[in-house]
Amino acid sequence: MKLRFSKMHGAGNDYIYVDTTHQAVADPSALSVALSNRHTGIGSDGLVLIGLSPTPDADFTMRIFNADGSEAMMCGNASRCIGKYLYERRLTNLTTIRLNTLSGIKILQLHISDLDTVESVTVDMGEPVLENPKQFRPDDSLPSGTFVSMGNPHYVIFTDDVDRVATEGPLLETHPAFPERCNIEYVKSVAQDQFRVRVWERGSGITMACGTGACATAVAAIHTGRSSRNVGIDMDGGTLHILWNETDNHVYMTGPATFVFDGEIDI
Repeated sequence: MKLRFSKMHGAGNDYIYVDTTHQAVADPSALSVALSNRHTGIGSDGLVLIGLSPTPDADFTMRIFNADGSEAMMCGNASRCIGKYLYERRLTNLTTIRLNTLSGIKILQLHISDLDTVESVTVDMGEPVLENPKQFRPDDSLPSGTFVSMGNPHYVIFTDDVDRVATEGPLLETHPAFPERCNIEYVKSVAQDQFRVRVWERGSGITMACGTGACATAVAAIHTGRSSRNVGIDMDGGTLHILWNETDNHVYMTGPATFVFDGEIDI
């Protein structure tokens, strides 16, 4: 069987996208493991399935599988890419799209160029949850941080050495303090309201960017008095802009989405 796919990335966070309105995927978990391998597969941070919403309160659905086959609840970078895919592949003419995810319905606002292409996408990521109002430390051997839920769990650590994520990220992801595993962000302030972030994503390891991680970082920076409510997040693959709106308490993420290539592969 041949599977048609698109490779896309949002600030370097790359996934394989499959339109399930035209083709079925029987075992997405196993398929994600096989296709995500950067030596023997296509190479990606995971697999994203795009589908029609089964309920009238959303327009489309997103299912996302990490490179290790585990199903993720939400991905901000992937949701921006879905907005671009849906509009530019003419699956919709909507510029405001309701996307159903395991973390609830997310609203995508597409910013369209004069050439009728999607230049960037703003995603309403909803309200953050600060489950520990103060910083805590999982154990004495690991750094203290701030736990933020953006529909998925994040542990944000402010440090002068963001490269520590490579050695400490895997230890924190699977630490008993995080029974569902956790996404880990190492963060350094580089200017007023601007932060350098490296991220270890649960199920994928180090990735070039993480949309929910950028949001969690901004929330933690604002919550701890390090930033205003407009925040720039510099990740390995590019910059995302985050607004934690005081009026509705929602976090809004704006960033790019890019097609890399289309293809077919035997599965």
